[in-house]
Formats: sequence, structure tokens, C-alpha cells
Amino acid sequence: MLEGIKGIIFDLDGTMVDSMWMWRGIDNEFMDAHGLEMTDDLETAIEGMSFRETAEYFVRTYPLQETVEELMDIWVQMAIDKYQNEVPVKPGLILFLQEMKKRGIRMGIATSNARILLDAVADAHGFYDYMDGMLTANEVKRGKPAPDVFLAVAEKIGIAPADCLVFEDIPQGIRAGLAAGMKVCAVFDEYSKAQEAEKRTLAHYYIDSYDQVLDGSYERLL
Repeated sequence: MLEGIKGIIFDLDGTMVDSMWMWRGIDNEFMDAHGLEMTDDLETAIEGMSFRETAEYFVRTYPLQETVEELMDIWVQMAIDKYQNEVPVKPGLILFLQEMKKRGIRMGIATSNARILLDAVADAHGFYDYMDGMLTANEVKRGKPAPDVFLAVAEKIGIAPADCLVFEDIPQGIRAGLAAGMKVCAVFDEYSKAQEAEKRTLAHYYIDSYDQVLDGSYERLL
């Protein structure tokens, strides 16, 4: 998997940290507080959207009094404590980051989350020690499945897209990595278990743990 790879770009939620459960809980809590019911297609509709794009979708779709900015502020306050105290890293991640740094592979994060939350997670888990660049989809023109954020991070870490490997947990993110011209490894996440078959049809590789990259027990799909 790592042959010829000079840069690695990670998605954050569901890929580096086990946090997708938290966002489902926040959505439910927010909707309950506003007396609204979640539509069946909500999770699919917002998959891959930037934090701002998600807030814009909520404003368009539901009868809310809050502005886009106010919604983002509310969600940040609901999430930040959980990110710092309740959200664990994915199995094998830290050892993998340490090994990649030893090998001189450049690394970055490309997330659909908000910058303040990216910084909170990075600070809580020491990701600053390993990353050469981190960007959110709010800082580029289009969110995933557009390739913008992956291409911007590749430029930031100084590695050509063709020499980058992406780790992603959801189909829209996998599509974004492929559209950027990068190899993509799908990461197991309980939240996206129902999409596992789709993830396997899209990605080059599949892992349940980052240990599998180092010991060679990952699945090669393409």
C-alpha cells in the first residue's frame, strides 16, 4: 500500500477518531430541542458537506430561526467538550503516525469539520506533532465529494496528488480522494457499516485498524 507513497492525507471524523456517534447524538439532541423530526435522508444528504454547507442545508430544509453562523456556533459548543474528553483515536493510529514520521512521509488532514473543532481534536491527541498541513472544507471552494480539500492539503504538504494516499471512512470522502487522483484506503467505522459494500467497490484498499497497514494484512481491492 505504501509503495511509492510520499504523502498521506487523512479525513478526521470516523477515520482518525471515533466520533461519528457523537455527531448523530448532536443532530438528535438539536432536533429534539427544536421540536423537529429528522428526515430519513438527512445523514445521506449532508454526507461529505463542509460544516458551513451542512448549516446552510439545515437552514434551507427546516423551519429554524437561527442563521447559518448561529447554527455553527451552537454545534461547536455542543461538540467541543466531547471531542476533547470522550472521543478516542482509531485503533493503531498513533503507532502508524509515529512510523510514518520516522519514514519521512509527509502527512496532512482534510476534514469537512470546522477549524475550531479540528484544532480541538488535534490538540487533544497530539496530531500537531505529526501533521505537515491541515485544512477544512470550509477553507476551499467545495466540500467532498469534490476533490478541493484533498488537492489543497497535497499542495500544503508539498506532495503531488499522484504520490498521495488518502484514508477515508465514507463513500463521499472516498470519491473526493479518487477525484483528486490519489490512492484511497477505506477505513472501517461502525457509523458507516451499512455503506461497507459501497466503500469496498470504490477504494483501492480496506482496513479495520491502522496496524494492518504496517503488518501487511490490509485488503487490496483494486
